[in-house]
Amino acid sequence: MTVFLYTIIVLGAISFSAGVFLAFAAKKFEVKEDPLVKEVTAALPGANCGACGFPGCEGFAKEIIKGAAKADGCVPGRKSGVPEKIKAILENRPK
Repeated sequence: MTVFLYTIIVLGAISFSAGVFLAFAAKKFEVKEDPLVKEVTAALPGANCGACGFPGCEGFAKEIIKGAAKADGCVPGRKSGVPEKIKAILENRPK
């Protein structure tokens, strides 16, 4: 009976310390994303076709925010007014 109790205590201590370590690591290595990227990505059609020259819609959105790409670079979204939506998002962003 005491061996069983010691096993439970040791495994509980290991589990608790592993949980504390994982919580610390999650906070330490947290990746902060720009909410503007999500807004611009939502305005894109989501085709992830690469016609803009970037890897997917999220990559294109990141380059638009950096200023490395123009808002009218999305070929499938031109007809649905994506460049105008992106320009409106960029004009309303906080400075």
